[in-house]
Amino acid sequence: MNKRKAMMKSGMNLTLLALAALPLVSTWAQDPHAGHGGGPAPADARDPHAYSGGFTLDEGPYALPGPRQLRLADEHLFGGVLVDRLERVDAGAGHHWAYDTRAWIGRDYHRAVLKAEGDIEAGRLEESSTELLWSRALSSFWNTEFGVRYDTGHGPDQGWLALGVSGLAPYWFEVDATAYLGEQGQTALALEAEYELLLTQRLVLQPRVELTAYGKDDGARGQGRGLSELVAGARLRYEIDRQFAPYVGLEWAAALGNTADMVRAEGESTQEGRWVAGVRFWF
Repeated sequence: MNKRKAMMKSGMNLTLLALAALPLVSTWAQDPHAGHGGGPAPADARDPHAYSGGFTLDEGPYALPGPRQLRLADEHLFGGVLVDRLERVDAGAGHHWAYDTRAWIGRDYHRAVLKAEGDIEAGRLEESSTELLWSRALSSFWNTEFGVRYDTGHGPDQGWLALGVSGLAPYWFEVDATAYLGEQGQTALALEAEYELLLTQRLVLQPRVELTAYGKDDGARGQGRGLSELVAGARLRYEIDRQFAPYVGLEWAAALGNTADMVRAEGESTQEGRWVAGVRFWF
């Protein structure tokens, strides 16, 4: 019985406390700054829109002579070079050297980009593909690229117009997709995707896949309509320094569709497995 009376008394106390707090709650609701230690600014407070006393970057006692010295982060000019692959490729029957590099210069939103890749065999350039692109930021993680590409090697040299996107897809996949318009109405599409898996802080496994397709047959250059070539592999690198890392890897390449028929007609294999070893560096 005493326990029940104590509970009733406690409930009545809570009810009285809530009724007493109602005026205070009403005051807070009417004043959005209540409880923040704020309130109206003093009459002699400084005008927040005149904090510089009327001075600007170009006028006043603190203005620097010559061109404007202070610049925002997206007004600075930056550049870099990445040699993603510089490697020896061993396919069993022989070996050659391959490179894949890119360089860029510009600002946060607009950049000039140079991409180059190719194969070197017996001391001479067997195949190469060079692109000069203008890159513009679409969002925080994606860029659009427009420019030209020039190929040498298998068959006559060929020039292309290029339009594509590159960036970081969800789950940290690096994606590069480019459409090309070449001579005599030839079209092509190149897709690349890779992922960096950090096994440790310095040991990184990098799977990579590349797919190429063409709009029509071009026997002189070994280009077959439809899906043409698939390359998939993985490289394991050790970052001695963040800017320098040797690596080893395994890669598999296959000719597809009409391109595979052209390769068979020349008496060559449509599939090839190869070991690679090289270095990756940037500056």
